[in-house]
Amino acid sequence: MSEAKEKEKLEKSGSGAGSGARARKSASETGSSSDMKIADTLSSSDPAEREETDSTFPQTDNIQDQMLQLKTERDKYKDIALRSVADLDNYRKRMAREKDEAIRFANASFLERLIPILDNFELGLQAAKAAGGESAVVDGMSMVSRQLQDFLLSCGIETVDATGQKFNPNIHEAIAQEESAEVQEGQVIRQVRKGYRLKDRLIRPANVVVSRGMAAGKDAAKAGATT
Repeated sequence: MSEAKEKEKLEKSGSGAGSGARARKSASETGSSSDMKIADTLSSSDPAEREETDSTFPQTDNIQDQMLQLKTERDKYKDIALRSVADLDNYRKRMAREKDEAIRFANASFLERLIPILDNFELGLQAAKAAGGESAVVDGMSMVSRQLQDFLLSCGIETVDATGQKFNPNIHEAIAQEESAEVQEGQVIRQVRKGYRLKDRLIRPANVVVSRGMAAGKDAAKAGATT
């Protein structure tokens, strides 16, 4: 009875070992078949899918093109920024210059209206001197004239005196020409009306009579008379 049990036990253990070996063999076969299926799947996949997979990785040429494009855009916007800064600086300088000129010439309109009054006052003073000689009225008018001249000088007004000067079209206005044996051609013979300038701006040119010299025939006659 004991021998029969031992034989039965051995048969069961043998069948279990065989079933384990068969199980391990089946598992190995299953694993190898799975690897073959994965390899077949990768080898037989669509080329478009492989390109899509490869496109996920950045290409060197595309990166260089993008960097070049970014550099170009950077240079463009940098140039725009520099131009904007230069324009703003020029605008500030122009506004400061205009403000300075507005302050310097703020009284120009008032002084331009005052100068003709001064001209008439001086004409009256000359007439008074010619008619009455020395008197208290003439002395008073002379004092007022000096005060007006000092006031204009304190405001930056300067007189343009053209008497005996060479004619300058920038500050003189010729109202006539006369022949003169004493004054050279192009020189101012006499000043009819004073000119005025405010700092470096001409308010009114001086009215002058300019010499045209002597005619050729008169020069010859004069030379013969002197000899």
